[in-house]
Amino acid sequence: MKRLNSLFAFMFVFLAIMNVAYAHAEMRLRMSTTTSTENSGLLKVLLPPFEKSCDCKVDVIAVGTGKALKLGEMGDVDVVFVHARTLEDKFVADGPGVSRKDVMYNDFVIIGPSSDPALVKGAKTAAEAFSRIAAKNAVFISRGDESGTHQKEKDIWKSASLTPKGSWYVEAGQGMGEVINMATEKQGYTLADRGTYIAYKKKSDLVLLYEGDKTLFNPYGVIAVNPKRHPHVKHDLAKKLTEFLTSKEGQGIIAEFKVNGEQLFFPNAR
Repeated sequence: MKRLNSLFAFMFVFLAIMNVAYAHAEMRLRMSTTTSTENSGLLKVLLPPFEKSCDCKVDVIAVGTGKALKLGEMGDVDVVFVHARTLEDKFVADGPGVSRKDVMYNDFVIIGPSSDPALVKGAKTAAEAFSRIAAKNAVFISRGDESGTHQKEKDIWKSASLTPKGSWYVEAGQGMGEVINMATEKQGYTLADRGTYIAYKKKSDLVLLYEGDKTLFNPYGVIAVNPKRHPHVKHDLAKKLTEFLTSKEGQGIIAEFKVNGEQLFFPNAR
């Protein structure tokens, strides 16, 4: 009888431990996001306060926006945090996503070697800057990964009525940080989001050559994956993350996040 009681006691303790472990395992939120939010270092300061307040862990998958949205479409993540407004609106309109919210913005910039062989610095528009690069067959490193940055790049080439091709045009298929590194090695041009460029300035001798075109505006949005499409997603926790990112606290963290004294993102939750 004592042995049986001991066995029951052991099983009770074992099941209690397993229940606690299971409960904690369940409190994980899967978020797909862009390499720019990851490379910039923003998530390292933005997510911990949320994780602490909700007693959860956010598992971050940093890829291009196109892939990030695809993960949401397949139900492989609970929430997406990306920057390609046209694709985001389609993601919601088609059903995989619900309730997109503005979180922050920055802008895209064209960076390249200080010698500026294509004379990009004198361009009046982003399209003209790209035209000058193509005319000189100057090395251009493209993300080539269907990310938000790549989408913007393609829009600019279209505005310039050009289809880039040739040995000077390199499609990397990599994240923003890796592309900046490649452009640095090859002393070429690339389109970058300002946040990642600032974060990588000390690792690269490339300089900012063109900025300010209104078409280079770069908004970021957060979208919960639709629980009606994928019932297994943690929609309530995704909603809490959305509320945090758009709250006074979350917006304050974004506003205060700087690298070498420079602000990388600007909060714009409405």
